[in-house]
Parts: sequence; structure tokens; C-alpha cells
Amino acid sequence: MKHLLSTSDLTRDDAIRILDIAEDMAAVSTREVRKLPTLRGITVVNLFFEDSTRTRISFEAAAKRLSADVINFAAKGSSVSKGESLKDTAQTLAAMGADGIVIRHPASGAPRVLAESGWVDAGVVNAGDGTHEHPTQALLDAFTMRRRIHGTASRGRDLAGVKVLIVGDILHSRVARSNAWLLKTLGADVTFVAPPTLLPNGVGVFGVDVDYDLDAALARVTPDVVMMLRIQQERMNEAFFPNGREYSRAWGLTAERFRRLPESTLVMHPGPMNRGLEISDEAADSPQSTVLEQVTNGVAVRMAVLYLTLAGESAGPNGGAE
Repeated sequence: MKHLLSTSDLTRDDAIRILDIAEDMAAVSTREVRKLPTLRGITVVNLFFEDSTRTRISFEAAAKRLSADVINFAAKGSSVSKGESLKDTAQTLAAMGADGIVIRHPASGAPRVLAESGWVDAGVVNAGDGTHEHPTQALLDAFTMRRRIHGTASRGRDLAGVKVLIVGDILHSRVARSNAWLLKTLGADVTFVAPPTLLPNGVGVFGVDVDYDLDAALARVTPDVVMMLRIQQERMNEAFFPNGREYSRAWGLTAERFRRLPESTLVMHPGPMNRGLEISDEAADSPQSTVLEQVTNGVAVRMAVLYLTLAGESAGPNGGAE
């Protein structure tokens, strides 16, 4: 696997392979020495044109646990702020010997352009491009679901028959798009729930069910997973709903709605959370919530992705180490 650009590029076997290798990587985190020699001598550049905390730190931790050398590049304060193009930035990094580039960019499709342009010979991992996709977030979400639902028997398993509601700002959410593709590939039944103004045109292309009423969807589906999405006000240049109170009342996972869920229903959120808007404290802090697990699992999943894109089959997940 040379690049990871979109979950729509992954077959069921591809996805399960990544998740199974992530299980191996998660086991590393329980060791006294939480490090593998797999990517020793490899240079990974975190190329972030948008602000990020969780994703950038997670990729940095993943690369360092695989013994890679890591360079963090932020657009602010760099030549990009002076007008340097993506091509020139990429070629500069290539000249510095970058073997892998983890890129977050505000333009949808920028990682694919970088991977297919010939500007660099590095492996490219999409860490979020505009409102398009965020494949490693979807993979860590699927990893978290699989572990919670199948437990120690999760290795080799998919998510066939698992009912997932993805609720909120679908329109601006790259997480929703990546999850829709991946979860469908893994056999899950996916429903988008949102006000009509927060659904993208041509939503049918995702092959998911669509509902505009959260209470009706909860009653109809009896979900195994409810994934709440952040309202991305920074991407909104007009009013998509009357006000925060109205949004929370109609589409938020309020304490009252949360108490109606079966105790087995998982509550997920990619973070950062707007507490009191899309999710209540009671839901976010409950034993059913996987929010902190998602952050922890993100490191293992990103270790698996970096291993597959930069080491391939040559070293094995443990890099030859016992």
C-alpha cells in the first residue's frame, strides 16, 4: 500500500488487514518499551496546512513508536504564508529526503494531487482534506467499534450487521464521508441523520439511509453505535439552523435522549466536542462513550497505516524484533 488517500479505495480485506495490524500495534503500547525498530532510518513529515491537535500529535506519536524520524511542518509561519505553492513545498520536502508525508489541507483532493503528481516519491497519507475525507479517523472509529462489539475475538472480523447512526453536520464532515465508505465496506448498516440544510447534495452516492428526525431514527433503527459530529462553525458562512438551542433540542444527544438508548449502544464523537450543543455531558462521560478510547486507538491505527505505506511486507509489524 503506497498511499492512503480515501477509505473508498479500500477493499474489505484491505480494511481488515489494517485493523488486524493495528491490534499488533496496540499490543506494543502495553509493553515496558513502547517502541519498534520498523521505520528506523525513515523520515516522516507531518505537513499540516490546517490547525490540528489530536491528529498531528497522534501521527507524531505513531511515527516515533515505529522509530521514524519526524519533521513537523505547520503552514503558519512558513513559506506557505508567503505564497509558496503545494508543489514547491512538496519538492522542498522531497529534496530534504522525506520518505512519507502526512498531509492535512483545506482543499479537497490535495493529498491525491500530491500522491499522483510525481512531485514526490514519498508515501502520502491523507490526514484530512477540506470537507472531503479523513480516512485514518474512520479506521480508528471502526477499530474502536470492532473492539467494543467483538472484544478479544475481533481479529479478522468485520462489522456486518452493526447499525450505526451518524448524526449532525454531515455537509462539512470529512469524518462522516470516510466513515460512510468504510463502514459500508465492512458490512455495517449506516444512517445519516441531520437537518436537510446539513446534508450534501447527492447524498445518495454514499448508499446509506437518510433521516431528518433523530427521535424517529433512534426508534426505527435501535442503533449499536451513535456517532455525533461536531458542528463546524468555522466552515459555515451562512445560517444552517436557527440557533444552538434549537439544534440541540432537535438533533443533539441530550441527556434525555441518551437515557433512552440501550445500555449496549456505543456513543462516539471524533472530537473536539461542543458539549451542550451536539452532545450532553451525561452522554460524553458515560461508560458507553468511546471518546477517549478513540484517541488512544488512533495511535495504533496510524502506526499500522505508516507501517503499511512505508515498510510494506519487508520488515513485518515488529520490524524483525521479538
